[in-house]
Formats: sequence, structure tokens, C-alpha cells
Amino acid sequence: MDFYVKYDDDNAVVSYPYNIEQIRADNPNTSFPASLTDAILQDHNVSLVARSSAPSVDGLVADLTEIDPALVDGVWTQQWETTQLPQDEVEHNIRNKRNYLLAQTDYLALSDQTMSAEMTTYRQALRDIPSQEGFPYNVSWPTKP
Repeated sequence: MDFYVKYDDDNAVVSYPYNIEQIRADNPNTSFPASLTDAILQDHNVSLVARSSAPSVDGLVADLTEIDPALVDGVWTQQWETTQLPQDEVEHNIRNKRNYLLAQTDYLALSDQTMSAEMTTYRQALRDIPSQEGFPYNVSWPTKP
């Protein structure tokens, strides 16, 4: 699906996302052809927005939001904003992941199981995550053996 932006004469975003139906609705006294050309769009301060790949974000510590496009080298381009989550929410998210990873190995801690030294070390490293330097924003996750 194509996304458009409506901008003013100073190239400030007026409306995003914008679509062809809105162009027609905003200009009720204008007869448009079935297919709008780039020139017609430009005459009405409307442009197709070039899609960009969303940056990789750790959802445990940050949110990713699409924001208004920006004019980059003459092309309106999709933009993204990363917002760091509040510390208490990040701590909660990290502990939940840690608890999930521990739960995945809990069956090994039953009395009828023999846990390897590597698994014991792994589980202890998971339990030690909240005491890591840089917790909760800079966590070094142990590798499961």
C-alpha cells in the first residue's frame, strides 16, 4: 500500500499518512484523472513517501514509532523514532524474560534429574542478571548450553 504526505510551501508536513481519496476530498472542485501523475500530486503539495526499513530495536527496553516523513535528498522518506522505556518497565521486562528462560530449564532441577555443571552455571547467570553492571539497559544474556 502506498502512503503519501501532504506538505506546505515550506516543506512542513501538513498531513501524514495521506491518500488519494483525501486529495480528491480536499479539492472537490477539481476534476482529477483516474490515475494521478507525480506532476498533479506535486501541484497539490502531495508526494509519495519512500518506505524505509525500521531500525532494529530491543522491544524490552525501547519502543519504535513511525513519525512524520522527512525530505531526504529531495525524496519524502519514512522516518522512525526510538523511545527508551521507563526504567521500572524495562526492569520488569528483563526479569520476565529471565524468568521465562529459567522456566524453560526448571525440569532439569527436579530431584530425578541430574543437571550438568554448564546448566547450573547458565541458570545461576540468569538469576544474577539483576546484579549485572548496567542492569537493566545493558544486559549480557548467558548462552544456553
